[in-house]
Amino acid sequence: MTETYLRDDIPLEHQLVLRSSSTLLQKEFDGTFGAETIERFLHSSYDDFGARLTNSTYLTTFAERFARERLRALAKVEGKSDDGRPVVLFLCTHNAGRSQMALGYFNALAGDRALAWSGGSEPGNEVNPSAVAAMAEVGIDISREYPKPWTNEIVQAADVVVTMGCGDACPVFPGKRYVDWTLEDPNGMGVEAVRPIRDEIKGRVEGLLAELGVTVG
Repeated sequence: MTETYLRDDIPLEHQLVLRSSSTLLQKEFDGTFGAETIERFLHSSYDDFGARLTNSTYLTTFAERFARERLRALAKVEGKSDDGRPVVLFLCTHNAGRSQMALGYFNALAGDRALAWSGGSEPGNEVNPSAVAAMAEVGIDISREYPKPWTNEIVQAADVVVTMGCGDACPVFPGKRYVDWTLEDPNGMGVEAVRPIRDEIKGRVEGLLAELGVTVG
């Protein structure tokens, strides 16, 4: 039994789920990362969400998903895995509105021809319900997304970092391509007010995909 499951502050039911997640990730990254690295990423991801979420229902699910994302990024940074697809990171302040809508459009338009992640300098507790509703109007479901922070390996693995209002808090790595999108923050807005922001984001995502040479499907 590893350190992740010996902590007294983790409920037993979460320990059991994390154990299962660790086994799954070790199989997925077999030959790429050892159990210690996987445990560390899973552990820290769990702690991050546990410190912010008021509802722990999806805590272990989010921890596994984020740990997987981070491990994939680290594999690319370390040259252990790279399928040649362009990788874009969308960053805003709370990772609850603009960056989530951009991620939703990117995934819908690019399919598996490119990869995108999102993050926030001050992640919120949930994705903006108005953003979820506005995207649902155009047939894109972002209801299963969740606010998360950026991490060094995720930023370093991205080919393009798109910033949206995080200002000086956005991470800067020399040699990385940065693009800044000036977009109104939809925080506190109703669906009607979010629609124009959503539509502008779609146009910007389409333009970015064209620059990257990614066919929109």
